[in-house]
Amino acid sequence: MQNDGNIQLVALQQEVETLKSKVALLENSRKDQLPIAIVSGDLDKIIAAMVISLAAAAMDTKVRLFFSFWALSAVRDRNKKANGKDIISKMFGMMLPKSRNNLNLSKMNMAGMGPMMIKYLMKKKGVLSLDRMFGEAAALGIEITICEMSMDLMGFKKEEMIDYPHLRYAGAATFVSEANESSMQLFI
Repeated sequence: MQNDGNIQLVALQQEVETLKSKVALLENSRKDQLPIAIVSGDLDKIIAAMVISLAAAAMDTKVRLFFSFWALSAVRDRNKKANGKDIISKMFGMMLPKSRNNLNLSKMNMAGMGPMMIKYLMKKKGVLSLDRMFGEAAALGIEITICEMSMDLMGFKKEEMIDYPHLRYAGAATFVSEANESSMQLFI
């Protein structure tokens, strides 16, 4: 009888050790990084994404921003143009804001007065402008990925996008892969 008890105890100890190693693998499988999928082109949502990004990066978290669909307006350079566009691409280019400084608010846009009021209040309260936030993001090593599929659908070209030191072009699979190995993810 005592031999059966010893065998059971040894088996239980082996099972506990196996479970401990599996838990350790799970705990170490997530990286301290924050991928954020940004699909909204609304000024307030872009500001929120940048504020969260800067806070996370300041706490030594690796931040990766994935700009897709309407958020592409925030990474377009108002001074750059691209040639060779078809009519639909030209229409998207004309109808969508041509830089982060031309974005509308999601609520209370007030015929264009809303963004001006938010920018005024930000300046008055000492909040960084969106341009300064992008500058700080670059200094902190925040990566920006521009969705190639969204660019293609909307007819945008790489030559229209901002100059940014940590800029790359990729697809949704890249975001999903990074989100899968991350301890947290956001969608804005």
